[in-house]
Amino acid sequence: MTHFLDIHKTDPAALRAMIDQSIAMKRARADRPKGALDDEQPLAGRMVALIFEKPSTRTRVSFDVGVRQMGGQTMVLSGSDMQLGHGETIADTARVLSRYVDMIMIRTFEEETLLEMAEHASVPVINGLTDRTHPCQIMADVMTYEEHRGPIAERKVVWSGDGNNVFASFAHASVQFGFDLTFTGPEPLDPERAWLDLAEKAGRPITIDRDPARAVEGADLVVTDTWVSMHDPESAKERRHNQLRGYQVNEELMRHAKPDALFMHCLPAHRNDEATSGVMDGPHSVIFDEAENRLHAQKAIMRHCLGV
Repeated sequence: MTHFLDIHKTDPAALRAMIDQSIAMKRARADRPKGALDDEQPLAGRMVALIFEKPSTRTRVSFDVGVRQMGGQTMVLSGSDMQLGHGETIADTARVLSRYVDMIMIRTFEEETLLEMAEHASVPVINGLTDRTHPCQIMADVMTYEEHRGPIAERKVVWSGDGNNVFASFAHASVQFGFDLTFTGPEPLDPERAWLDLAEKAGRPITIDRDPARAVEGADLVVTDTWVSMHDPESAKERRHNQLRGYQVNEELMRHAKPDALFMHCLPAHRNDEATSGVMDGPHSVIFDEAENRLHAQKAIMRHCLGV
C-alpha cells in the first residue's frame, strides 16, 4: 500500500518524480481552456474520500478540483459527519471506507488518527494536515521554488516565526531534497526536538539563530506562517504576538536576503502581523503561485499513491 503520510517517510526518488510530474502537469494545462479536464484521466472511475476534522479552504478546493480534473469523483466528509473515534473506532471506519472508495485524504488534529487510519485502510491514505506535520504544503512549496529558481538542493531556506507543523515538514524536506534550513524564532516556539535530531542524524543539521536579520543573510527563500492557529484560544493570541513581533517578515528583513530571494507563506495570512503587505505583494513574493501549486503537487501525490 502506497500512502503519503510524511515527506521523511517517502523515498527521495519518489518525491523527485512527484515534483517533476507536478510541474509537467501544470505546464500541460497552461494552454487549455479554464476548467478543462486533463488530457489524461488517470482517476477515471475512482472515488476519493476527503475527510476534514479541521476546516479548510485551500486543501478542500485543491484536492476536490485535482480529483475532478483527473476524471475522478470526491466525497467530502466533515468531522461531524464522521465522528472519528467516537462511537466507532478509527480502525473500523478505515476498514469500512476502504470498501467504498479508492483513496482517502484526511485533514485532522492528532497524528495518531492519521496513522491509525493508514494502518487499517486497504486503500492509500494521504496526510492533508495534522497538528504535527503538513507534507502536501511543502511539496507545493518545493515545486514553487523550483518553478522560479531551479533546483532547491544546496539552497538556503530560512523560516521565521513559530516552529510549527509546517516547519516540521520543511525539516523533513531539507533532508530529502538536500537544502540548508535555518530557523529563527523565540526559544519557547522552537521546533520539535525529534525533527532537529532527524535532520542532524541525516547530515542536514538545522541552524537556529535568534537574530532574524543575521539568520536571513544570503537566504534564497524566506518563509513564515500565521502566528496564531485557527484553533488557538483567545488567551494565547496576545502572548504569541509578543513572542513573535520581532520575527515579522518585513521589507527591512528581506533586504538581508539575496536580491533574488523568494518569499513564501502557506496562507491564510494575517497581513502586517507575521508579514507586511509590502512583502506579501512585493517582488519577492510567490504566495499565490504557491497556493495554486497545492493543486498540481497534490495531483502528483494522488497519482503516486494509486500508481497511475
